[in-house]
Amino acid sequence: MVEQLVERIRQKDQRAMSQLYQMYIEELSSVCYRYVPSESDAKDVLQNSFVKIFTSVPTIDYRDEPSFRGWMKKVVVNEALTFLKEKKKLQFMAQEIDNLDIPDDEPSTERITADELHQLISELPDGYRTVMNLYVFEGYSHKKIAESLGFTPSTSASQLYFAKRLLSKKVKELLNKRK
Repeated sequence: MVEQLVERIRQKDQRAMSQLYQMYIEELSSVCYRYVPSESDAKDVLQNSFVKIFTSVPTIDYRDEPSFRGWMKKVVVNEALTFLKEKKKLQFMAQEIDNLDIPDDEPSTERITADELHQLISELPDGYRTVMNLYVFEGYSHKKIAESLGFTPSTSASQLYFAKRLLSKKVKELLNKRK
């Protein structure tokens, strides 16, 4: 099915573009919102992503649906990173966070929903959230994150460390509110 849509898109079939869009908009929106929590900004990033996807389809070598889906996710991630860099939204926190009372231990997330966890992640500072998403969800190494964002691997590792600590604090606060 997807392979047929790709072939039709190569022939500039607008219906096939619409069908592909409908098939993947929810999944790709989810990826985008992990990086760009603002709804209006995320919509812009998604629109740019789909334009890039549709214009690049003729040049890609379609192998199978999972690799095609992975490629589309990568397009969205790259567009989100470009947006964040251009808008100067990627501000990386220094270690002043040590002044906050953030525990080193990680609480169990079994008692919170996926939506709650997503909300807590979206509340992290942009730099923390971006590094965490790239490392945890995209499987990037600190070296690749550093190359993508223009800093050192040790900066990436430190951003991830503090992101986890801050997220841990937010999870504990949420669980304590429920008591």
